[in-house]
Amino acid sequence: MGHWQVTELRCKEVINELDGERMGLVGDVAVDTETGQVVALVLFGRARCFGLLGREEDIQIPWGDVRVVGEETVLVCVKEPSRLTPPRSRKDGFWRSFFR
Repeated sequence: MGHWQVTELRCKEVINELDGERMGLVGDVAVDTETGQVVALVLFGRARCFGLLGREEDIQIPWGDVRVVGEETVLVCVKEPSRLTPPRSRKDGFWRSFFR
């Protein structure tokens, strides 16, 4: 698939080839610390009400499901993406529990 730097992968739009859905932007990558290889792409959850009510759960896409990394997009083949709960900070703990 070629060699990429993490900074080149960030902010690329991820599109699911099964249904053409725009899944979001690459926000981070998960790396296996023992082998140093990329394990998954992490897409940050969409903001709720301009970020005032927190955000949706993050999506993790296994690296094996990545088909093509292009100049501006990443094409993946995912039937059901795995959701990750966003990390909680002290400032949004009350509000997040209040609006659930």
